Amino acid sequence: MNLRLLSVNTGRARFVGLFEGARVVSAIAKQPIRGKARVGALGIEGDEQADLRVHGGHDKAVYAYPADNWDWWRREHGLACVPGTFGENLTVECANEDVVRIGDRFRWGDVLLEVSQPRGPCYKLGLHLGRAEVPQAMTLSAMCGWYLRVIEAGEAPAADAVLVRVGDSRGPSVREAFRARHGMCGAALLRTVFEAPALAESWRRAVGRWLEAQRTAQ
Repeated sequence: MNLRLLSVNTGRARFVGLFEGARVVSAIAKQPIRGKARVGALGIEGDEQADLRVHGGHDKAVYAYPADNWDWWRREHGLACVPGTFGENLTVECANEDVVRIGDRFRWGDVLLEVSQPRGPCYKLGLHLGRAEVPQAMTLSAMCGWYLRVIEAGEAPAADAVLVRVGDSRGPSVREAFRARHGMCGAALLRTVFEAPALAESWRRAVGRWLEAQRTAQ
């Protein structure tokens, strides 16, 4: 299972709207780039994150979203989808959250990426799209895309390329990891996700809280 790359998208932090009366600055509005992408340990050159407390870092260096989900968004929510709609760095196709797994590695030019966690939607996505209901729709559907950490930095083509999967992690799927984070599953899946070696530590802690809650309730 390889991913076909449709677009590489980057953005700078800027004002995106008001939330509960406060000004919100975000780099969620991203535009396609051309030529080569330079990728370092913390992401793609030219891309920014406005709030480093919850965005960016080694475990969330690059965000990918599958165009395979676009038909659902158009049909169910009337959302016009193009590369960068969901604030993703990589717009890809030929896979979705059911087949991409935590720990999967993909070779992209000189770059080696590893799937670390699902995306957790927040209110900024709704501001970006002018659709306050979209974050909840993403949560309920688990059509969330996935974050990748950079194992090997370098240069990679910005379009018309293939991200080649290197081996099979046999970890939980992105959708399973998302369900576990939100307590939408039983103890067996919670444990499987919690024990996935490549899972981002922040996600592991959240899943661990659900495991502890289940043990306490028994």
